[in-house]
Amino acid sequence: LVLCDAIWYAQEKFNPTAIVDLATLTGAIIISLGHEHAGLFSNNDALAADLTAAGLAEGEAVWRLPLGPAYDKMIDTPNADIKNISGKPAAGSITAAQFLQRFVKDGVAWAHLDIAGTAWKPAPYEDPTSPAWATGFGVRILNRLVANRYEE
Repeated sequence: LVLCDAIWYAQEKFNPTAIVDLATLTGAIIISLGHEHAGLFSNNDALAADLTAAGLAEGEAVWRLPLGPAYDKMIDTPNADIKNISGKPAAGSITAAQFLQRFVKDGVAWAHLDIAGTAWKPAPYEDPTSPAWATGFGVRILNRLVANRYEE
């Protein structure tokens, strides 16, 4: 919920054209992708492609997963505006991203990186850039994204 507040606040305060958020949001992404790829969710194909390219260039791999109406229905409820978990043992990382997307205003390009599996790499995984567990995943991909999109 705090991440949703941050997304909403950023839009209200700064009127951005794009938002990229990173979080160790779900353990479900580890089931899907292990510790080798972060989950990428986006409402904008160009932003998703730029993040994918930045990740490849920097050795921070991402894998795009779907968003859509079928998953959105899983977080509908008659008891509130929205629920933050589907209550079903399926698509946990996707429904979590769908939840975040509900707080993104129309016209704002948005991407979410679920870095639960890549933020640290326990044995037997090896990462030459950070062999002692914490990887700092996301720093290099965001640096490259900003350089590619906004710096001359």
